[in-house]
Amino acid sequence: MGSALTTIGLPVALGIIMFGLGLSLTLRDFARVAKQPKAVIVALACQLVLLPAICFGLVLLFRLPPVLAVGMMMLAASPGGTTANLYSHLFRGDIALNISLTAINSVIAVVTLPVITNLAIAYFDPFDGELGMQWGKTAEVFAIVLLPVAAGMLVRRVWPRFADGMDKPVRIVSVVVLIVVIAGAVASNWDLLIENVASLALITVLFCLVSLAVGYVVPRLLKVGKRQAVASSFEIGIHNATLAIVIAQTVLGSMELSLPAAVYGVLMFFIAFGFGFLIRDRRSAASAVPREGVATDVRS
Repeated sequence: MGSALTTIGLPVALGIIMFGLGLSLTLRDFARVAKQPKAVIVALACQLVLLPAICFGLVLLFRLPPVLAVGMMMLAASPGGTTANLYSHLFRGDIALNISLTAINSVIAVVTLPVITNLAIAYFDPFDGELGMQWGKTAEVFAIVLLPVAAGMLVRRVWPRFADGMDKPVRIVSVVVLIVVIAGAVASNWDLLIENVASLALITVLFCLVSLAVGYVVPRLLKVGKRQAVASSFEIGIHNATLAIVIAQTVLGSMELSLPAAVYGVLMFFIAFGFGFLIRDRRSAASAVPREGVATDVRS
């Protein structure tokens, strides 16, 4: 059962999620970048340059075993998760920026994820001489990441009403399938997870906090707007852990390699929620509270 879940269930679950993302995207989301290039460039620099460097430093500091070290680097190279849009909405971030970053990151990850993973495998040598991820595997990553998104965008372009109507059902189905698949995979590898969770809890929590902080503080230091910085924070801090798990288990065939992403994927939601309260705009929140006798127009 565990094997079927990881080799079939996980790619299907991720495919549904990425297809759902495509249903919500149009070419305008990419074009929107031109209207706020500074926010996008700063966020991408944090995501693609700072985070892998910080993660590499943490991995060396914590002296993780080679397989877990590569798993952490793979997690750092994963793009932002679609849940970042929800958190950005809750804490008054720029959702349009989130959508643009998610779209761009999903495309860039086709190249950056295999590159960073290959470099990490070359440095840490986790497979004891066995052949790790090769450059030819990039085609598999391309198929897993980009094709479902492109299919969803095509459906939206041809049948926009159908795409609007299917957006919510696809989200619900993707969450249900993902929960079932991950629960089954965790159950079938429970002993391995328990054995390693103690060594991964602290570094994943710290990496999540650093990711969120970098995503917020760096844009603010570079004079990016408050709402854009909030959006950047969640886009960078909420990684697509599912993608890292799928690549680890189906492309590289290693359950142990997926453990950092599995632990991170659970903890990041709680950490991001708490972090959101620290950076939320209290003045906006206060002004959004309806006063007696006064009509208010609340906008997301």
